[in-house]
Amino acid sequence: MPSGNKCIVVTGYGPFRGHTVNASWVAVQELKSLGLDDDTVELHVYEIPVSYDVVKRTIPGLWEKHKPDLMVHVGVSGMACELTLEQQAHNDGYDRYDVDGQVPHTKMCVDGSCHNIIASGLNMSLVCEEVNNMCEMKAKAVVSHDPGRYLCDFIYCLSLHINKNRTAFIHVPPLDAPYNASELAQGLRAAIKSMLSQLTSPSNAVI
Repeated sequence: MPSGNKCIVVTGYGPFRGHTVNASWVAVQELKSLGLDDDTVELHVYEIPVSYDVVKRTIPGLWEKHKPDLMVHVGVSGMACELTLEQQAHNDGYDRYDVDGQVPHTKMCVDGSCHNIIASGLNMSLVCEEVNNMCEMKAKAVVSHDPGRYLCDFIYCLSLHINKNRTAFIHVPPLDAPYNASELAQGLRAAIKSMLSQLTSPSNAVI
């Protein structure tokens, strides 16, 4: 990567029960095709299986490999109607089985952590406001403080423990409920660009 360029890693999830086509990965692939409209940003995307063990083995490696300026995880929620910007994640309560029929032995994400809840240093309310103020943007955004204590919450918590100031999570609704893949990707791009602007203006961060 050329000196001075920024690196962004975006992950989406693979299929799981009720979601044979996971909207998060479809939207992330569309984002890769769309690009961030910024030649100084290198974008890497990855599909992650809905597996606690794979998440635990894969995500730290992505941080080490890319040393990203921003890590954005994307997941699908059947309850979401908008882009849902998650402000925080939970470390405990993981008792729902993944695609391998497994749960963490301790029901925790990071064993020994003193944080049951960990918040992103990025101000999701500000991201939400900026996305919703874009008149040409069909996808709208809302802020949430409960990613759901499943793999979405789990992956977010893990990355927040690695670097909470450069980590975000976005839930997307299922495809065409109401947004198509292109509209979701445009919303993701707008949110990511807003997050990048916060990294250069740390006064906007959540304290």
